[in-house]
Amino acid sequence: MRRFPPSRIVCRTEETVETLYLLGEQDRIVGVSGYAVRPPEARREKPRVSAFISADIPKILALEPDLVFTFSDLQAEIAAALIRVVGALVHAADKADTLAKGYEPRLSEAETQARGLPRPKVYFEEWDDPLISGIGWVSELIEIAGGEDVFAALRTRKSAKDRIVAPEDVVAAAPDMILASWCGKKVQPEKIRRRAGWEAVPAVRTGRIVEIKSPLILQPGPAALTDGLDALKATISGAASASPSVC
Repeated sequence: MRRFPPSRIVCRTEETVETLYLLGEQDRIVGVSGYAVRPPEARREKPRVSAFISADIPKILALEPDLVFTFSDLQAEIAAALIRVVGALVHAADKADTLAKGYEPRLSEAETQARGLPRPKVYFEEWDDPLISGIGWVSELIEIAGGEDVFAALRTRKSAKDRIVAPEDVVAAAPDMILASWCGKKVQPEKIRRRAGWEAVPAVRTGRIVEIKSPLILQPGPAALTDGLDALKATISGAASASPSVC
């Protein structure tokens, strides 16, 4: 018989690991994704049972989990809902509500700060081969931070293969800034600069190619709403202030 609330939880998604730690419910976690890096102690304390798209099923079953969290495909404005869902499932609804409400003013404040300022055109690259543009919450956080996502029309496409863009499309979009987060792989700005025809891209001409570490932005949870948003704000606002001609 399965227990409720669950006492043995496997987190195949990084944001749920961080959320449970923030709620003080980390003792329920019996296994985590190999990509879980927040908080750092999660990697030391918890067995790793999965990668991004694969899992050690026998290892997971041997842990006898009551609950397994998988990937959460949420949009930025409702990412805080994930925290409330996780909190409710572990009977920590009040703590979860307090935690979620603490993130909402950050989004509002960032939008207010960006209002009326120049909005640099941003190309977010989630993968380099093929080129994949940013998923929904990333695109929305770029706008909240004061940028204009040049491929915003693709952000509702949940599957990465549906957000593949051609190199010539990026050239045509003429982004003022390239933000790259290659899903756990180190970004190589020089490789981006050497792409055929990309010398015409404003971001390449001005050297505005910036890596945003994937643990900060490629998960719709606490990291994206805190350090991820802060990284976007610092980068985008810097570009806007340095380029008065950007519109």
